[in-house]
Amino acid sequence: MDDQIYSSLFSLYSGVRERTQLLVSGFSAEDMTVQTMPDVSPTKWHLAHTTWFWECFVLRDHLEGYQEYSPEFNYLFNSYYEQVGARHARPERGFLTRPSAAEVLAYRAHVDAAMERLLSGNHEIDFAQVKALVELGVAHEEQHQELLVTDIKHVLSKHPFSPQAWPADTLTSSELPELSWHAYEAGLYAFGHEAEGFHFDNEGPRHKYWLEAFALASRPVSNGEYLKFMADGGYSTAPLWLSEGWAAVNERGWAAPLYWRQRDGEWFEFTLAGERPVDPAAPVTHLSYFEASAFAEWAGARLPEEREWELAAAKHDPELGDALVPDRAPHPRSRPDQDGYSQLFGGVWEWTRSAYSAYPRYRPAAGAVGEYNGKFMCGQIVLRGGSCATPLGHVRASYRNFFPPDARWQFSGLRLAKDI
Repeated sequence: MDDQIYSSLFSLYSGVRERTQLLVSGFSAEDMTVQTMPDVSPTKWHLAHTTWFWECFVLRDHLEGYQEYSPEFNYLFNSYYEQVGARHARPERGFLTRPSAAEVLAYRAHVDAAMERLLSGNHEIDFAQVKALVELGVAHEEQHQELLVTDIKHVLSKHPFSPQAWPADTLTSSELPELSWHAYEAGLYAFGHEAEGFHFDNEGPRHKYWLEAFALASRPVSNGEYLKFMADGGYSTAPLWLSEGWAAVNERGWAAPLYWRQRDGEWFEFTLAGERPVDPAAPVTHLSYFEASAFAEWAGARLPEEREWELAAAKHDPELGDALVPDRAPHPRSRPDQDGYSQLFGGVWEWTRSAYSAYPRYRPAAGAVGEYNGKFMCGQIVLRGGSCATPLGHVRASYRNFFPPDARWQFSGLRLAKDI
């Protein structure tokens, strides 16, 4: 087989590994060890788990004579793969002072060297199978790049002096575009991934689905609009809220988006570039599904169905949005309209009102990799569009993210929809 094909596949692999290293290059060992809540994983764990993924699903089966770095790592850094074996409890990942951050980096170097041997063209391999696994592994590591960013934000937010993770030069906003509505006729439309290139199994199969007539807002809800909701008693008006959401408001004391802080009557928010005044023009972010749903009710609208969102986004270019830049602080900002819409991609993940479930004829892949998506199709809500912390390769119309309805630590916001 042509050496160029192997070289291209190794470049894909090495590129994602280098971006991960760049993300953490300014972090101390102490930064990388802390876990501030069960949903947050320490940076060190992300570095080790993504490395374990390559070792477990690629190297063990496809590189003859491969020597695993440590048999203990299969227990420490398996995330949720039941078919692989027992694993350390997720809420206790921050208890792992060992291996050290330095040893985790040595583990990454060990696996990187083995992957380079595997993709050198000097070994007999099932190239098509390895290629598919490398593409999945790259996408998996990109997902963890995003999680690493949102997790370290939660960690640093607990510091009393709001330290920076990265420089702040991407945080400027333009003026808030005027809100308009785009109408769509009722009809039978096709949904799901159909283009060439990698996609996750939950993005298909391609299928048809009937939609009633609806309209979608041209841009996400802004901080300024959310402040009006808060000032109008949004967090103290029970009829606006779903039952579980109202319980969360009262039990957890929610009164503003996560990371917002009030001093002397002015609202500030913690960002990855430190604390800053809330920008009224920027998209509101770090909302739960419950908060997004309550705001939509207050606004006399609703959240979109996930297929409504996809229909609107299908003809728009993902590269017109923001995406994760490894050495700059990600934060959503307002942007001018482009082709009638603003920030369909790469601003904030936009909550839909769709429960995360399988498309018609969906079947998970065989083996442990089949646990990647399908096993979570219960109790989750779909988000669309990607955020400022999402790597560009994941920002597409068919991409389906999902989180529990009370999750707030992701860059999650909303765009309104309404029936017509």
